[in-house]
Amino acid sequence: MTEPRIHPTAIISADAELDSSVQVGAYSLIGSKVRIGAGTVVGPHCVIEGQTTIGLDNRFFQFSSIGAISQDIAHATQHADFPAQLIIGDRNTVREFCTFNSATHKEEGITRIGSDNWFMAYVHIAHDCKVGSHTIMANQATLAGHVHVGDWAVIGGMSGIHQFVHVGAHAMIGFQSHVAQDVPPFMTVEGHPLAVRAINSVGLKRRDFSAARLDAIKKMHRALYRDDLTLEAAKTQIAALSESFPEAAFDVQTMLNFLASATRGIVR
Repeated sequence: MTEPRIHPTAIISADAELDSSVQVGAYSLIGSKVRIGAGTVVGPHCVIEGQTTIGLDNRFFQFSSIGAISQDIAHATQHADFPAQLIIGDRNTVREFCTFNSATHKEEGITRIGSDNWFMAYVHIAHDCKVGSHTIMANQATLAGHVHVGDWAVIGGMSGIHQFVHVGAHAMIGFQSHVAQDVPPFMTVEGHPLAVRAINSVGLKRRDFSAARLDAIKKMHRALYRDDLTLEAAKTQIAALSESFPEAAFDVQTMLNFLASATRGIVR
């Protein structure tokens, strides 16, 4: 006998919008403003609430809390009726005991999570965060409010990211790191105090970065961390790499855009 698509012990609001293919496990609760796209599987004992929109083919393992109001005290006490949202893309894997919060009134009112991400157990994503696609967050990795994480970034287990920090695309953060400054794209950081150790060469090779692109990224690393340049001088040197390495022009621009928008100063 086939298992029911919606377990009889699950409680789903009549106003929730679930695609006919969505599966919901035992004792899960889904609130009235939740929308869930085709192919998504919600495991047992999950709570999905608030104004939460979930895309296609996601999988939520047991005991996750998705879409609850923020832990921002000022917002919770003064703006409880603000229409804060959580928007999640497609094909994300969310393991046990993860907590993803909705936004506050302080930015656009949306916590955004992209697609094809892998979130291990006990990951916390706080209010107003922006997480790209193809990221990996290991067990107990924690994002404070307003953190931005670029595509393909990897955040090691038990690492804490301070509020408003930006983590660049393809960056890697080592185990148990305390990250209080912005992490530039392509770099590997770890240690106490936090420091850039090298480029994320293993990750970049796995993503088929060519030798020319890797060489350009190594030169960006040298300009920022080895040549004893001021940040402005390093930016000038990095910008010139587009002529020497036309194949890496996009990577160079990615770095320059990140440095121009850094909010807390880069790890240096």
